[in-house]
Amino acid sequence: MNIVVLIGIVITLVTGIPVLLQLLKNHPRGLIILFFAEMWERFSYYGMRGILIFYLTQHLLFDDETAGAQYGSYTSLVYLLPLVGGLLADRWLGTRKAVAFGALLLVAGHLTMAVEGRPSTQALTYAGQSYQISAEGRMESREVRLIVAGQPHAFGPAEGGGLKIESLPASAPLPAVLPKGSYTIETQSDPLGKTAFYLAISLIIVGVGFLKPNISTIVGQLYPQGDPRRDAGFTLYYYGINLGAFWASVLCGLLGETVGWWAGFGLAGVGMAAGFIVFVLGKKHLMGKGEPPVPEALTRKVAGPLNVEWLIYGLGVLGVIPIWLLVQSNQLVGWALGISTVVALAFIGWFLVARCDKVERERMLLAMVLIFGSVVFFTLFEQAGTSLNLFADRNVDLQGISAAQTQSFNAGFILIFAPIFAALWAWLASRNLDLNPVMKFGLGLIQVGLGFLVVVWAQGMADDQFRMPLVILALLYMLHTTGELFLSPVGLSQITKLSVASIVSFMMAVWFLASSIAQYVGGIIAGAMGTETVGGQVLDPAAALATSIDGFNKLGWAGIGCGVVFIGLSYLIRHWDHGANTTTAPPEREA
Repeated sequence: MNIVVLIGIVITLVTGIPVLLQLLKNHPRGLIILFFAEMWERFSYYGMRGILIFYLTQHLLFDDETAGAQYGSYTSLVYLLPLVGGLLADRWLGTRKAVAFGALLLVAGHLTMAVEGRPSTQALTYAGQSYQISAEGRMESREVRLIVAGQPHAFGPAEGGGLKIESLPASAPLPAVLPKGSYTIETQSDPLGKTAFYLAISLIIVGVGFLKPNISTIVGQLYPQGDPRRDAGFTLYYYGINLGAFWASVLCGLLGETVGWWAGFGLAGVGMAAGFIVFVLGKKHLMGKGEPPVPEALTRKVAGPLNVEWLIYGLGVLGVIPIWLLVQSNQLVGWALGISTVVALAFIGWFLVARCDKVERERMLLAMVLIFGSVVFFTLFEQAGTSLNLFADRNVDLQGISAAQTQSFNAGFILIFAPIFAALWAWLASRNLDLNPVMKFGLGLIQVGLGFLVVVWAQGMADDQFRMPLVILALLYMLHTTGELFLSPVGLSQITKLSVASIVSFMMAVWFLASSIAQYVGGIIAGAMGTETVGGQVLDPAAALATSIDGFNKLGWAGIGCGVVFIGLSYLIRHWDHGANTTTAPPEREA
C-alpha cells in the first residue's frame, strides 16, 4: 500500500472521530451538512489542482512560464467570479440556491476535464532535419528521449548551454553536442483536447463563482452574533475542507500518475457530484438559512414563461463562453482582475461614506486590512500548486510517493492541527485571552515566510542528483499549515463578523478576490522561477534547484517582513472591531 494512503487512513481515523463528536455535540446540525458538502467540493478542486501543473507541462507541453501564467489565469478567475456570485446571491438567489447551481456547473466541468485528447508532441529541428522527442509516463516517472535513426537517446544540458545527446554513434546524422541557438523545438497539440480543457476550466470557474462565497456565508449565518462557537465552527468546517483536499491529493495524484490524466480528473468530478447530493439532501438542517432575500422577486416573469431565477441560471451557463475566451489570455485576465479590484474598492469606499456609521466604518476598514494581509499570505502559500509542485518533482527525493501526493502534506497537517487550534481559540475566547485578528495574521505571515526559508537554509543537504530530502519539504508545508490556521479560518470568520449584514456575501466575495489577486501574481512568480524543459522534463536539475532556492529566499523574507508590520499594526487598530469579537454565552442547541 502507498505510504501516504496508509498514513492518511491513520490520520483520518485518529482526528476525524473527535471532530465528528464535536460537530454532533456542540454545533448546529447544518454545519455537519456544510462540512460534508464542502469536503467533497474541495475534493474535486484539490484533486484537479494537484495534477494540473503536470498536465500543463507534460500533456500540453507548456513551458514553465506559460504553464505558470495559465495556472494563474485559471485560479485567479476561480477566485474572481465569486464577486458576481456573491452579488447575485445577496440580491436575488439567496446563498442556498447559488451553492446548488454552482455545484452542478462544477460537476460538468470536472467530468469534462476527463476528456484529455491526444498528448502534445515535440520535435527537434537541426540543420533542416526533424527528430521526434519521445515521452513516456507522467510526473516523476516520466522519461523523455530524442529519437535519432530510430533509436531513443537520453539527453541533458551541454556546458555553456544547448543539448548534449548521450550514447550517440559517430555515424549519427547530428553531433552529440548541439550548441544553444543551433536547433529549434516545435510543439504540436491536439485541438480537441485543448478545447475540452478550456471548456472544462471555464465551467469550473463559473461554478466556483456561484458556490464559493455563499457556502461560507451560510456557515456564518448558523451562529448568532457573539456566539463563542463561531471561530471553532469555522475551524471544524476548515477541517472538512482539508479532509477532502487530503484524499483528493492522494487519490487523484495516484490515479493521474498510474492510470492516466482522465482518471485523476474524473475522480475529482465524482467527488463533486457527491458534494451536491449531500447539500441537496441536507437542506432541512440549514434552519431556513440561505434562502432568497425576496422570494417573490425570483418568480417575477421577465420574458414569457422565463422568470428571474431561470434567467440567472441561463445567463450563468452562457457566461461560460466569455470565460472560455478570457481564460486563454493571461493579459486579459490581468485587465479583468484590475478592473474588478478598482470597481470593488470604489463600491466599498462609497458604502463606507454613504451607508456606514462610525462603528460599521471601522469594522469594515478592519476587514479590509485583513483582506490585504490575505493577498500577501496567499501569494506565497499558493506556490504549492505551481513552483512547489514542480520543485517536488524535480528537486526532492520523493522516496516512493508521487510529486502530486506531496500536495496532501498541507491538508494532512490541517487534519492534525485544526482540532487543536479549534480548541485553543475556544479556550482563549472563553477567558477573554484570544489574540486579535491582526496579530494572528501577522503570526501567520511570519510562518509562511519561515517555511520557504527552511528550504533555503537546508540547500546544502541536496544530493548529487540535486534532490533535497523529503522531510525538508514536509517541514515547509507544516509551517505553511500552522500559518494558514492562524489566518484563513480566522479571516473567514472575521468577514462574517465585521461586514455590514446587507453586503456580507459581497464582502466574502472580496475576500476571495484577494485570493484571485494572489493567484494571478503567484502564477507570474512561479513562471519567473521556472527553468528550461524538453518534452515536459527539466533539462538541468542543478539550474532548477538554484532558481527555486533564489525564489524561495525572496518569498520567505517578504513574508516575514509583512508579518512584522502586521504585528505592529495590531496594537494600533485592535479597537476597530468595536466588540465584534466579544463573546457571549451560546444559545440552547436546537433539538
